[in-house]
Amino acid sequence: MTAAQADLRTDRVERADDVSIEPPAVADGAALWRLAKDSGTLDVNSSYSYLLWCRDFATTSAVARDADGEAVGFVTGYVRPDRPGTLLVWQVAVDARHRGRGLAGRLLDALAARVAAERGLTALETTITPGNTASERLFASFADRHGARVEREVLFGTDHFPDGPHDPEVLHRIGPLAL
Repeated sequence: MTAAQADLRTDRVERADDVSIEPPAVADGAALWRLAKDSGTLDVNSSYSYLLWCRDFATTSAVARDADGEAVGFVTGYVRPDRPGTLLVWQVAVDARHRGRGLAGRLLDALAARVAAERGLTALETTITPGNTASERLFASFADRHGARVEREVLFGTDHFPDGPHDPEVLHRIGPLAL
């Protein structure tokens, strides 16, 4: 590896506690699907969608790898087409063996820093179903670390979902960000 390649790699990878955080590759799609499925709380998309996500939205997503290179967490997101300074976080999952160590927060911080450096970032959005205390704490903590306020409003009510009962999705708009 040349010095220039090493510099590029350190710009893209954050390491702490033998866990690295970097953009996902298509080969990570199956692992992301399994992590989502094993979370017990996320709406699990088709395995095909995780493959596409890792291909088409890798620059706005992140995967955490343990010392053996195994995916142990991820965050998927995209930049909103109508708000190019806003990153919408779609899903966050951490393997049960790695929970309670702040990995989800580190994933969010690393992804936000990378997107801010590459595209500029003024806000982060996510949706959370009522009662998902862990996600509410994760995103409130993110807002605190970045000196931002959180605004909440129902984005999709229960009547928007055609496939049966679904809790409403509450939009959490975090910004302006100090990154």
